[in-house]
Amino acid sequence: MMGCRACPLAAHRRQVVPGVGDRRAEWLLIGEGPGAEEDVKGEPFVGQAGKLLDNMLAAIGLRRGEKVYIANAVKCRPPGNRTPEPEEISACFPFLDRQIGLINPRLIVLLGRSAAHSILREERGSLGALRGRRFEYKGIPVVVTYHPAYLLRNLPEKLKAWEDLLFARSVMEETNSPALF
Repeated sequence: MMGCRACPLAAHRRQVVPGVGDRRAEWLLIGEGPGAEEDVKGEPFVGQAGKLLDNMLAAIGLRRGEKVYIANAVKCRPPGNRTPEPEEISACFPFLDRQIGLINPRLIVLLGRSAAHSILREERGSLGALRGRRFEYKGIPVVVTYHPAYLLRNLPEKLKAWEDLLFARSVMEETNSPALF
């Protein structure tokens, strides 16, 4: 992955930002792509959006790195922090798919529309239409919510993100429950 040149993003990056966290995580959070600070530090969600994400995790009793792994749909910074293009997401998808397989999380939370479209390929609806629903990827429950950077620009949507986190926690609790026969 570190020497990848599968798309034009490689020409603009300082480094590949594969992800960070517990490699045996129960929760896998997937964002869109690294920003400028992430490109410098080599870790996803290190700026203001990362602080908000850490607060969101804390609100449901989680901490970065403890049962949580954080990755992005694309592993290289899009120029100007723009939204990754579908071709870029497709070029990175084999790496993301492999990460999911290696981590084998019990729940995937998709942060933002690009992340949602990277995993829910057939789902091309608006983010609002994807929220509040349980999806599956290779048998793993998937929940969609807003990207923390979007929430920083649209404060009224934080309540919806809180509802999504509560929904994600309930989906996780369902995966803990023994099957009733």
